[in-house]
Amino acid sequence: MGGTGDHQLRFGMTSVILAAMKTAISIPDPLFEEAERLTKRLRIPRSQLYARALEAYVQRQRSKGIKEALDEVYSTESSELDSVMTQLQAMTLRGVDW
Repeated sequence: MGGTGDHQLRFGMTSVILAAMKTAISIPDPLFEEAERLTKRLRIPRSQLYARALEAYVQRQRSKGIKEALDEVYSTESSELDSVMTQLQAMTLRGVDW
């Protein structure tokens, strides 16, 4: 069996083989050279370094999008307490020993 998404049953476990996408990119020479030094220091293949870097970038952007959406929701919400609710809570707590 071979190819994208093939399943193989062995010892009661299912393994999935996913094909990697190859792509060509252009980056400035100084960045490429720095990345080459990093791959040697980390002892990992260049493609693994780029995949890790892209994964981290995508995750940060996803988190940033979530934060922006939450900021937008909460920017329209009032943080003031309802005066009636505040009075009711105060009346409830009057007889409580702290």
